[in-house]
Amino acid sequence: MIEIKNEIKIKNDEGKVIVTVYADTLVGANLKGAKLSGANLKGADLTDADLSGADLSGADLTDADLDGANLDGANLTGANLTGVTSVDTLVGAYLKGANLTGANLSGADLSNANLTGLDLHGADLESTNLRNANLKGANLNDANLVDAYLEDANLSGANLTGANLQGANLTGVNLSKANLSKANLKGVEYFEYANLKGANLTGVNLADANLGESNLEGANLTGANLKGANLYRVDFGGANLTGANLSGASLSGANLKGANLGGANLIGVCDLEGVILRGIKVNEKTKF
Repeated sequence: MIEIKNEIKIKNDEGKVIVTVYADTLVGANLKGAKLSGANLKGADLTDADLSGADLSGADLTDADLDGANLDGANLTGANLTGVTSVDTLVGAYLKGANLTGANLSGADLSNANLTGLDLHGADLESTNLRNANLKGANLNDANLVDAYLEDANLSGANLTGANLQGANLTGVNLSKANLSKANLKGVEYFEYANLKGANLTGVNLADANLGESNLEGANLTGANLKGANLYRVDFGGANLTGANLSGASLSGANLKGANLGGANLIGVCDLEGVILRGIKVNEKTKF
């Protein structure tokens, strides 16, 4: 609870005052390095506040306005950021166990951030910078990642079911064993050198995507749409491409050894130079 009377008393859930700010508002407040562990900041307006290096572990920031706020190096371990709006920067922040369900982090700088195992279900991460971020095991179900910058990010084992990744930069991203079922990756231009080994790509839309030299060994691409995709030197070894649409795709140098192409659409596949087809599985429904 926050009381505004020329001074603001920030309390924890037990009503104990933990920090007193001598101002009429928290907008633009200097809370650099403040000890705010367990603070109740639910719905607080922290626009342009400096929270760099602050201890916000276990704090409740539900529906708080963090537009322009600086949280660089802040400790948000176990904090609840459900529904927060407009976070600009979390460079180097500690977010272990934080709840970011539905959070608006669009355009934020989260490069190199440790987001391991976080709940980002339905979060808005449009145009967010997640370069080199660690999102291992994170829940990004139905998240908006349109135009997000994910180069070299670690998303191994992450849940991206139904996520929208249109226009995202996924160059060198690690999505091994990630669940991308029904995710939208249509027209992703930068997806080269990605690690998708063992990933679940069931029903994924990868039409016109550029997957050059990516690793999809053992991936599940059942019913995936790869129409017109660039699959140059992609490793599909042992992958499940049952019912996948590869019409018009470029497969130059691709490895399809042991891949299951039962019922796949290969009509108009172009540039088969150097393609490895040893041990592929086809059936009467496979279209050539």
